Order: sequence, then C-alpha cells, then structure tokens
Amino acid sequence: MKPGWPLWPLALVAGLLPAVAAVAAIALATRSGLVPSCNPFVEGCVSISRAARHDLPNHVFRALVLPAAVLQALAWLVQAQALHAAGGLALRRSAIALAVLGVAAGSALILYGSFLGTEGATYRWLRRYGTVIYFGGTCLAMLVLGRGLQRLHARGTLALPRFHERAMLVLFAAIVAMGLGNALVGAVADAALKDRVENATEWWGSLGLTLAFVVLASLWRRWDLRVQFSLRSSGP
Repeated sequence: MKPGWPLWPLALVAGLLPAVAAVAAIALATRSGLVPSCNPFVEGCVSISRAARHDLPNHVFRALVLPAAVLQALAWLVQAQALHAAGGLALRRSAIALAVLGVAAGSALILYGSFLGTEGATYRWLRRYGTVIYFGGTCLAMLVLGRGLQRLHARGTLALPRFHERAMLVLFAAIVAMGLGNALVGAVADAALKDRVENATEWWGSLGLTLAFVVLASLWRRWDLRVQFSLRSSGP
C-alpha cells in the first residue's frame, strides 16, 4: 500500500455536499410551507434557489454549499496537479486551464451561496452570474480533464477505464444538451413553461455535476491518488 492519505474522499464529499444541501433545503422549505410539495425534477415546480432562499433552509443550504465550493476548487487543483505530473510539458496548458476553470467555478459557487436570500437587482444579478459561471466552468473543466485523460491513455501513461470515459462523456453531453434545450424553450415557450423548464433543468444539471464528482472520486480511488504530509525539524 502506498504511503499517505487517499484523496478520493475529497472529490466525493465535494460533489455530494451540494446535493445534500439542495435536498435538505427543499425538505425543510416544504415542511415549513415555503414551497409547494412536489417533485422538482419532473414538475419543475420550484428551483433550488427558491427552496433555499429564506429562513432555516437558507442557513442550512449555505452552511453546506460554501465549504463544498472550497472543496470543489481544491479538488480541481489536485486534479490539475496530477494531470501535469502525469503528462509533463505536453499537458501543462491543460493543467493550467483545469486549475483556472476549477477555481473560477468554485468561486462562483461561493458567490451564489453568499448572496442567496438577499434582495435587489444587483444581488439577483450576482446570483445569476454565480450560477452561470459555476455550471459553465465545471462543464468546461470536465471537458478539459476528459481530453487530457484520453491523451494520457493513448500514450499508455495512465489507464482510463472505458466505463469512466463513457460516464464523463455522457454527463458532459447531457448537461450541455440541457443548457441548449433550456435556451430553446426560453425562446419559444410562454413564461410559465419557461419557468418550469428552468427549474427542472437546474435540478437535473446539479445532479449531473454531483455525478461528475462521484466519477472523479472513483477514478482517484482506482489510481490510488494520495497525499503525504511530513513534519521537518529545523534543528536545535
């Protein structure tokens, strides 16, 4: 067994925390009568933002999402370093792009969580900006990572199991398709349908990002990616 601490729980917790936050928020909001009781994945009756906007659901949501954002940014930095270590100069630009996109996505999630529950046009714009950058940055990070891993696999440097490769491609394609479908519906549908589609897309997109981190955690566990800490004495 390699020395050091396994890193796969970092990616797993980073991905699951936002999902737990969203489920806890809508459960508490429904129980308190703040939102209707429904299935948001199917009916699109309420968005994650609305479910977590007020009172206890807001506090619980932010308490989970804000540390999750930091963990997700850290996970992308770890993956960028691992990508650079495995690919050397050939993947240096990909590693830098992955780090930048990951930190940008994590920062956007912090922005979104911090201003959720506030009022005013400026704050609404900040929340919307945070959501767009988070989803877009994470999707692009997935794309950069997938391409980098394919190059390493082709060179025989790092094994990329077929299941994980297909899972990443399916998740990325699904999230992009939802974004395009959301834009198309917004252009042709009435306000009520547009709102329901946007709500449902937010829930399904969040689920897709959660599954992306689960796949990443599975890859790290298969590669036995670890971190080692050491204490050095400076002497007497």
